[in-house]
Amino acid sequence: MFEVSKRTIYRDIDAINMAGIPIYSTSGVGGGFEIMKNYKMDRKVFSTADISTILTGLSSLSNMMQSNELINALAKVKSFIPVDRVDEIKLKTDQIHIDLSQWIGYRNVQAYLETIKKALQENKLLSFEYTDRHGNKTEREAEAYQIVLKGNHWYFQGYCYKRNDFRLFKLARISNLKSEEIFFTPRDYQKPLLDFTDILETIQSKIKLRIHKSVMDRALDYCMYEGFSPDGTEHYIVTFPFIENDYYYNILLSFGDKCECLEPLHIRTELKRKIDGIAKLYGS
Repeated sequence: MFEVSKRTIYRDIDAINMAGIPIYSTSGVGGGFEIMKNYKMDRKVFSTADISTILTGLSSLSNMMQSNELINALAKVKSFIPVDRVDEIKLKTDQIHIDLSQWIGYRNVQAYLETIKKALQENKLLSFEYTDRHGNKTEREAEAYQIVLKGNHWYFQGYCYKRNDFRLFKLARISNLKSEEIFFTPRDYQKPLLDFTDILETIQSKIKLRIHKSVMDRALDYCMYEGFSPDGTEHYIVTFPFIENDYYYNILLSFGDKCECLEPLHIRTELKRKIDGIAKLYGS
């Protein structure tokens, strides 16, 4: 069920025991491990760091998912705080603030997350309109299996009836999301592949850019500071990871006149072609 070895389970049981929570085991059919009956958790089980970490995580989720479960969980965790450590834990908790809401732009995320979360809990079918990266809109029905936050974008993993396969749907591309009064039986599924590090290393190349210091913070979203070297007082030469597709060309174009591709020549030439196309679009 948990996709771990028996050794890992035993190690976890030992860790729970060492934390002061009494565990006992019973053998035979229907046996196993459980917490001793009538045991009540001592408030001292959680250290200041433990409670601060839990509160930080729950508070960050509460910014996006307002629900009774989260409110109750926050209240329960706070009840473990001894009176003489309230100020200390509040100070540590306030040292890290995670706000998952966006500054501007797409505002349906929170409402959609609540709809998806409820569908997950009740195994209800979701219906919506989905716009792909080429602007094509299709009507979809999907079974929801997982909510995903990757980078600064929300997704949900679902089984799409139109594609007869599992798909990762970006919430920003969804419209008219509804939870239908149709229940489904959950099927076996694999979690979506979210780590593309190994793949990117095989398809990315390094290009050389000259950027103005005013866009340095944006360039740092895509490459390491070690790839920057000063070029006078106003500019930097940057080694930039690049894949030859529209997404990456659009990143470079989004820097406007604050960025120049120095090499390789064929990418510089393609950028010039795209810029000429934009100029014609706005020509008389």
